[in-house]
Amino acid sequence: MFRRFASLGAGLAWGTFQESAKRLVFGTSTTQDKQSALSPFLSEKNADRLALALCRMRGAALKLGQMLSIQDESLVPAPERPWEGCNAGKMILVEASLVIVFGIRLHGSGQRCLEEDYTQNILAALDIVRQGADVMPRSQLNQVLDAELGPDWSSKLMSFDYQPIAAASIGQVHQAVTKDGLEVAMKIQYPGVADSIDSDIENVQLLLKYTNLIPEKLYLDNAMKVAKEELSRECDYKLEAANQKRFRNLLSNTKGFYVPMVVDDLSSKRVLTSELVPGIPIDKVALLDQETRNYVGKKLLELTLTELFVFRFMQTDPNWSNFLYDVAARSINLIDFGAAQDYPRSFVDDYLRMVLACANSEREAVIEMSERLGFLTGMESEIMLEAHVQAAFVVGLPFSKPGGYDFRSTSVTQSISNIGATMLRHRLTPPPKEAYSLHRKLSGAFLACIKLGAVVPCRELLLDVYKSYQFSEDGEILPTASNSQ
Repeated sequence: MFRRFASLGAGLAWGTFQESAKRLVFGTSTTQDKQSALSPFLSEKNADRLALALCRMRGAALKLGQMLSIQDESLVPAPERPWEGCNAGKMILVEASLVIVFGIRLHGSGQRCLEEDYTQNILAALDIVRQGADVMPRSQLNQVLDAELGPDWSSKLMSFDYQPIAAASIGQVHQAVTKDGLEVAMKIQYPGVADSIDSDIENVQLLLKYTNLIPEKLYLDNAMKVAKEELSRECDYKLEAANQKRFRNLLSNTKGFYVPMVVDDLSSKRVLTSELVPGIPIDKVALLDQETRNYVGKKLLELTLTELFVFRFMQTDPNWSNFLYDVAARSINLIDFGAAQDYPRSFVDDYLRMVLACANSEREAVIEMSERLGFLTGMESEIMLEAHVQAAFVVGLPFSKPGGYDFRSTSVTQSISNIGATMLRHRLTPPPKEAYSLHRKLSGAFLACIKLGAVVPCRELLLDVYKSYQFSEDGEILPTASNSQ
């Protein structure tokens, strides 16, 4: 793995040198796109090198590429660009603690500004990454299945397709049919992924620093520590199977959702076999009619709020392919529970109070809950506090008024752009540990609604949860007139 990173670094450096030398001798073409004019690093050839290398890497390296690729162009940061003076429509807040609760976040990366044309090469490369890693050869696949399920594993199946239907960051998925005729999806982990997590994360960290993606006050070390823990859990398919069964039970009586059953006798720590379910991912739902897009957006946000404030147990990977909409059944089939996580009752109590304070524009409550949760230390400057509060109010906008919130015309990223630059300069502490996974899911829910162009009754969904919520201690924020509308 280290050799692959070293090779990638050398290739990117050589590509950058070639591009810079070409400009020095011939100048920059007036017809050259803005991306190339801004940075020789992200030339088309370097973007191709990056995608090819990430597809050949597995575990943390490929996970990074896929995290980047599920975002839209406003979430791909541009190297060596100042924080200020950016096009407001392209400014983003990607560290969750900067936007308090429902901010737009890129997992573990930093806030940057960029122009639309700048991103096209890197987006095309990352789209290749999103669609899959290099697949395991047949001989290696058989070795894994023999080791995990026993040499007679094929006797339990009527058929097994050696061509994967998906190749992801830590494993690939194959379609099969059991002896009793059940169509299943078998997720098979790449050999050695679980054993190389620490080195993978360290190499990803080096890559991020080399490409200048991480500003200093995003506390990269903290993010990488959390990433190691999360990836370790995701590599344990027995844990994922337990998570999936738990969600299947929790959502068994909830209309509009379905969790496929686990096939235990074809599952192990490195193989997970589940019922194969139909459906199209979120980016394909965006092509359907407005009523359907509104329905799916509402169900996704309802699920997110229910997971956090009712179950206190959340599937935190917002990849659009994990939510498969079955048009005929008007139901969302949920898959991939490796990133599921429990949240402490006390944290969820205060988080709900803060979300409501953001929605109601209650300054003192936002500050108090932010300090209790660990987003603020209590020693911040007035400049930081003001920026923090204004950011909270902006991201609370979808929940601020009754009726449908139109994500087709959302201005959250535009309104918050200048605030984020101030917060990056003046913040004193990284976010609490729980925020990394939580905000990945929360921002993913917002991004999905934006992608769908959905109109969603956000406030009504939030108040339904709040009115039935049982706080674990005294001192809750009592319902006021603004909380009941």
